[in-house]
Amino acid sequence: MRNKKGKQTPFNFKSVITQLDYVKYPPCRKMPPWSPGLRGEEFRANDGVCGGPFEGAPMILVTMTGATSGRELCSPLVYSMDGDDAIIIASKGGAPSHPNWYYNLVANPACTVEIGTETYQATAVLAVDDRKELFDAQAAMMPQFTQYEIDAAPREIPVFRLQRS
Repeated sequence: MRNKKGKQTPFNFKSVITQLDYVKYPPCRKMPPWSPGLRGEEFRANDGVCGGPFEGAPMILVTMTGATSGRELCSPLVYSMDGDDAIIIASKGGAPSHPNWYYNLVANPACTVEIGTETYQATAVLAVDDRKELFDAQAAMMPQFTQYEIDAAPREIPVFRLQRS
């Protein structure tokens, strides 16, 4: 990479991601390059079953409106169920900050959910009273979430219910 004066600068991964963030992707047809191994076409062609790093994980596609851009965005996420509600956890792999999709759902809770071959409209509701119970249930199914909680401390990892509209 070169700076404005033409001098060679070290590679800055964050800068590349920031630039890629502004590239427009058709919603859930082509996933951003930082979502390796999952494409919307693969998800749909295999009835919601994905390979690569997502193999064996229960996957959901959540299409939402960007909090600042207003664009339609899609996030592939792992999920669990609580009755009729899909449960998603904003762990960001235990990072100290929330994932971008968290801010999108807080600002615009109306979303489209794809699980397997089913697509429906939902409202994202931040779990408060039952947050720990829902988090622990998903962590029991996917033990890496226990480590994510440790790594994210002192941040409390948010949990959403995706309730059918």
